[in-house]
Amino acid sequence: MDKADLLVSTRMAVSNDATSMDIYRFAPGRTPLLVSMPHVGTHIPDALARRMTDGARGVPDTDWHVDRLYDFLGALGAAILQATHSRSVIDLNRPPDSAPLYPGAANTGLCPTEQFDGQPLYKSGETPADSDVQDRLQRYWRPYHERLATELQSLHARHGVALLFEAHTIRSRVPRLFDGRLPDLNLGTADGKSCASDLAALLIETAGEAVNYSSVLNGRFKGGYITRHYGRPTESVHAVQLELTQCSYMDEGPPFSYRADKATKVTTAIRAMIAAAMEAL
Repeated sequence: MDKADLLVSTRMAVSNDATSMDIYRFAPGRTPLLVSMPHVGTHIPDALARRMTDGARGVPDTDWHVDRLYDFLGALGAAILQATHSRSVIDLNRPPDSAPLYPGAANTGLCPTEQFDGQPLYKSGETPADSDVQDRLQRYWRPYHERLATELQSLHARHGVALLFEAHTIRSRVPRLFDGRLPDLNLGTADGKSCASDLAALLIETAGEAVNYSSVLNGRFKGGYITRHYGRPTESVHAVQLELTQCSYMDEGPPFSYRADKATKVTTAIRAMIAAAMEAL
């Protein structure tokens, strides 16, 4: 699937900036699979960027290069939904009321004010007010979710089943969020609520066959809002999140370079998981 295909359907942001841009990119597929990439975006509107710290403008908490890592999706016939704006603007994988995903643990919110390492996103006095949050919900969050929900409904209507695969990555060590080193392949099904148990078992079994990669099902990352909200296995709509360690395919520090030598190997493992799940649908 080339860039022209990926621009088949877009939604424009309403912006006061001189340069408005699409808030997501969508490409239709031919199978029951939809892959969502809500944290791949890096754009921050100029007016907002001026309120942020120098470190925040470097968007270090991005799911870097996920679109490149999953460049095999076209061959699998998947529909693809990609965010263009940074999660620092608004986190598309958080509930609209910003309720914590993991009560009692360190969490990142709907409109975060801190980076993963605890450093501030905003300059003093520039954190978003409630009106800012509501504006961002309308401009960015709701259009992405409307597109996602519409596509899942369409896939289910055409195929009788739908699989939503949430593609995420994270640094292998983030002391503020978890202890030690994260396993490489972190599959989440909201403790079995978002995906049928046999499908989840197949995914973690296939992940376990990947040489030199550790894996876990419903460990520290059980799936974010999207997985939990849209997965309805009793209605044949399955949702699963993969949180992949960034050291598996890139340099985890600036300038966050893509490592093709590593990526080729882990991409093989990811493709095997998705292909096995699709065959089982």
